[in-house]
Amino acid sequence: MDDIARGRLRHPGAAPELGESIEAIAGVGGAVVEQILSGRLVGPVDYPGDVDEWVVVLAGRAQLEVAGTRLTLDPGDWMLLPAGTPHRLVDTEPGTSWLTVTDRA
Repeated sequence: MDDIARGRLRHPGAAPELGESIEAIAGVGGAVVEQILSGRLVGPVDYPGDVDEWVVVLAGRAQLEVAGTRLTLDPGDWMLLPAGTPHRLVDTEPGTSWLTVTDRA
């Protein structure tokens, strides 16, 4: 039982008013699972995409630009972004909750 971890995701209402808060919640091998809570963005946020990243929106809504295409993610929508795929977070609904899994190996 010592190797078993248990926790609870943060409620979307815990999102900051501005920007994002990120909490690592688990690590398996070289992968890291994080919960991101998004508030209102001051402006678009660019991510270099230097690692493989899988994201899913649990609550709220987000708009991203990937390869020049604007995409809207609603609750339950997920996306796999291979390493080398730069992307931009354009807008989020305050209280958007995400899970990300990244390969940090």
